[in-house]
Amino acid sequence: MNTEFMTADTNLPPCLPLPGAMLGLPVSSTAKVMYAKLLGAVLTAGVEDANGMLLSVPLAELAVALGRSTQTCKRALRELEAAGLILWVRQGIGAPNRIYVLVPKKRD
Repeated sequence: MNTEFMTADTNLPPCLPLPGAMLGLPVSSTAKVMYAKLLGAVLTAGVEDANGMLLSVPLAELAVALGRSTQTCKRALRELEAAGLILWVRQGIGAPNRIYVLVPKKRD
């Protein structure tokens, strides 16, 4: 990997967004990286449905992108769902699940 020191005028490569509120949440680091991946995908190529932003990502694609097994990705999705950061809507057999990415509100 070719690297350089960062300066004020350094152009950054594409990065994944991770809200600061995620750092203190009791979810695994895999779940945090998955959330950043899902949020980045919504921001760059989200598809809007009647309810808002919709992301339909095959689980296998997430697993490859994160370098994790599908079981690990399912576990991370369940963590994110329990933390209220995604809404995972299961569809019928053979249809891809819908994953709505929710953004944490800024605490007052």
